[in-house]
Amino acid sequence: MTSQPVRVLLVDDQPLLRTGFRMILEAESDIAVVGESGDGEAAIADTRALQPDVVLMDIRMPRVDGVEATRRITGTAREHSPRVLVLTTFDLDEYVVEALRAGASGFLLKDVPADDLVAAIRTVASGDAVVAPSITRRLLDMFATRLPATNSPTPANLQQLTEREREVLKLVARGYSNAEIAADLVVSETTVKTHVGNVLTKLSLRDRVQAAVYAYESGLVQPGAI
Repeated sequence: MTSQPVRVLLVDDQPLLRTGFRMILEAESDIAVVGESGDGEAAIADTRALQPDVVLMDIRMPRVDGVEATRRITGTAREHSPRVLVLTTFDLDEYVVEALRAGASGFLLKDVPADDLVAAIRTVASGDAVVAPSITRRLLDMFATRLPATNSPTPANLQQLTEREREVLKLVARGYSNAEIAADLVVSETTVKTHVGNVLTKLSLRDRVQAAVYAYESGLVQPGAI
């Protein structure tokens, strides 16, 4: 029995970009483009009507922007809420940070190579998040002035984590995969998955992207620290 294709909704106010993304995705047998939306308000309605698995979301659009649309879509009441993968350009980094806070599962640049776009959609659809380490660091470094000082008190929920869970969270924030974390800590990938799951549960986080943002905002990881 073959699995159902990943249902994708394309959201962008530029028809040519939507057409380009559609051509790339429809070439894949395990991905189905179920619709297109030209702005955030339409995206919210189309998500309810079409029930996509993944929403490929632009940020700057008329009426309702991608950040607000993401917030509303990821908060919809359904058994499995759709995952949102946001699109940006380098000059819109701040909006990406806000989209991640709103519940997005990752972000891509608009000039992303076709193979990376396809891989990212599959990753997000599987329940994981797309974390681009180099861009994540640059984003959070750019907004370092928003983040806590090193002498700020440790948030209460961060104190719930064990020392090993904190180590894992730090590595997640730096964009490490489970395999890389396992190698760094000299443990099995299964153990890492358990730790990551515990971190997400204890901190009430949706996925690894939100965990990375939380690690910086809480002061656990300092901008620029490698």
